[in-house]
Amino acid sequence: EKGFDISVYNRPAYGEELVVSNFLKDNHALKNVSGFTDLPQFVASLATPRKILIMIKAGNAIDTVIDQLIPFLSKGDIIIDGGNSHYMDTAKRVDYLASKELHFVGCGISGGEEGARKGPSMMPGGSLESYQNIAPILETISAKDKTGKPCCTYIGPDGTGHFVKMVHNGMEYAEMQLLAEVYAIMKISMDNEKMAQILSDWKTTDLSSYLLEITIDILQKKEGNQYVLDTILDAAGNKGTGSWSSKAAFDLGSVNTMMSSAVFARYLSAFKEKRHSLSSRLKNVSEAIEGPDIKALESAYRFARIINHHQGFEPLRLASKEYHWELNLSEIARIWTNGCIIRSDFMEHSVAIFKKYEDYFEDDIIFKNLMSSESSIKDSISYSLKYRIPFDTFWAAYNYWISVTSENLSANLIQAQRDYFGAHTYQRKDDSTLSFYHTNWLEK
Repeated sequence: EKGFDISVYNRPAYGEELVVSNFLKDNHALKNVSGFTDLPQFVASLATPRKILIMIKAGNAIDTVIDQLIPFLSKGDIIIDGGNSHYMDTAKRVDYLASKELHFVGCGISGGEEGARKGPSMMPGGSLESYQNIAPILETISAKDKTGKPCCTYIGPDGTGHFVKMVHNGMEYAEMQLLAEVYAIMKISMDNEKMAQILSDWKTTDLSSYLLEITIDILQKKEGNQYVLDTILDAAGNKGTGSWSSKAAFDLGSVNTMMSSAVFARYLSAFKEKRHSLSSRLKNVSEAIEGPDIKALESAYRFARIINHHQGFEPLRLASKEYHWELNLSEIARIWTNGCIIRSDFMEHSVAIFKKYEDYFEDDIIFKNLMSSESSIKDSISYSLKYRIPFDTFWAAYNYWISVTSENLSANLIQAQRDYFGAHTYQRKDDSTLSFYHTNWLEK
């Protein structure tokens, strides 16, 4: 539709024989599309330097397809992986193909079904030369921000594109879990229409986001007289990118407790049979339920979202320094303002923040907002405790804020314990040289 001549290929495996022919039949109006089930013919149909986008499941299948393509490629051709591959695998593929005078681009793509059709947010990483070759296409088909600029930019070398997409997905996990916990708080005293109305009110504020919008739609969707949401089994799936984000944060020494809580919440939801068995052993005491303080919950939600964004951008900042990637956080925030799942008003605000500061806490307005919201998130946490509602992601946001703004933590005891059993040494408050000490704890 954008005017590019394209060729499409799908393997003629059992059960997939008609994929290409059906695609061409469904899109017969597009005269600039050719279809193939023969790989050499497909590659030969492309102008050089060839630009081949593969969209398949991450893992060994990517390497298999690469090895199938290589014999038919020429110097300077470009293979683009548009799936959710691990960034370290992508970095290895960049080096592997470079040794064969070929380019490899790991391109994070976000937007789901709507983005795929109308324009996604795109995060390509690899050599700058390869990006410059594919930029005219990617920037044309991507979503556009409010100024009309493409929600696509050169992220950096190696596996940076997939690293940034991985972190995006971790933030997405936490954003989704926050809304699930808001829903859990409200549903014990409200019907779906009331909840949808409250969230619709929030949508008119700085809390507006794509995920908030779809949650409102989900709450109101009916089949006959029954809400679809009420028929869905409470066992959430995952594709691994959330846990990858947590693991990467561990490696970088970055704290992303909200992403981790969101991942564990999905894991817990999968134990449906066990949860059913254990819950049946509890004595349920009926009591009158008071509705939550909606203003406090709104403030708590705003608080938690700020912390999630802070925790999300921190591994990007740290990885940029650790691996010398020179990531542009403001530009990353900008391409996340449209097309992607975590697009929101706050993400648009973040573009300007990262032009001035390294992290959100350096912004005085945001810091004061967090301070003034402390009582609200404590009230919401208290409500969750009173009515026994899992509220882990909000807890994670609050605990992180309390810890990171506390001058003194209990880590001195941890260091003493480590020195006691392992002679790991410690530093003293009264020694400005920060020398290391060891105590013989058993000496009388």
